[in-house]
Amino acid sequence: MAEQLRLMAVHAHPDDESSKGAATLARYVDEGVDVLVVSCTGGERGDVLNPKLQGDPEVERDLPELRRKEMANAAAALGVKHHWLGFVDSGLPEGDPLPPLPEGCFAAQPLEIASAPLVRLVREFRPHVMTTYNELGGYPHPDHIMTHKVSVEAFESAGDPTRYPDSGEPWTPLKLYYDVGFSRGRMTAFHEALLAAGKESPIGEWLKAREDGTRPPEREITTRVNIVGWMDRRDEALRSHATQIDPDGWFFAIPNDMQAQVWPTDDFELARSLVQSELPEDDLFAGIRDRARV
Repeated sequence: MAEQLRLMAVHAHPDDESSKGAATLARYVDEGVDVLVVSCTGGERGDVLNPKLQGDPEVERDLPELRRKEMANAAAALGVKHHWLGFVDSGLPEGDPLPPLPEGCFAAQPLEIASAPLVRLVREFRPHVMTTYNELGGYPHPDHIMTHKVSVEAFESAGDPTRYPDSGEPWTPLKLYYDVGFSRGRMTAFHEALLAAGKESPIGEWLKAREDGTRPPEREITTRVNIVGWMDRRDEALRSHATQIDPDGWFFAIPNDMQAQVWPTDDFELARSLVQSELPEDDLFAGIRDRARV
């Protein structure tokens, strides 16, 4: 019997797992892969972003606990396991100059302190593949940037017995990917498809905001995972995060049948690999399936 493959997706806050590569997670679960989502923080400093729930005293009374329940519902929708890493949300600093990060928050932790629990979890779960954000965090939220740092640190250190020696038996993951879900190419394709169908597009402002020349260059897409058949599961997970996601918002503006025609994949950038695989790929486990280890 072949060994069960394992995938770990490391995210900053509850809801990130549902807006970035979620359909891929659902697909792999259905294919028999053991999938673990890691939330580095509890999203404690997040706001209620769904306008339909803003001002609701029941929602605002204990938002952190509500977000934990939403995360459990999203994990159930995707069929994944879930683990809280246990750090406190850093919030999104605003102003000029930016204010200092809150004391004790995730992004203010020394790297080895922030990485230690993830290293331990990697050694316990033993993923063959990890996914996370690029060095810019996907967008410059301090928790997303720190999530990148701890994910890379865990990927590179978990197999080294001299690093984090009190954090379990060493295990070396084989591949690390960055999510490329919000590429300009993908968003432009959806925008143009909506306009061609005679529909209003909420993506125009998103694209316009990226025309000032200050945005970083597009990331390389090395791996496209077909998600036709799993988009509804992704949407169910997204809607589970009711405090963060407006069910009538732009996330759901592009019908799934249109998405399946225009851009039927979740996209990733291969950042680290200890195996040989031919690029471009259509499978995060390319180069691994014939050599998976216990």
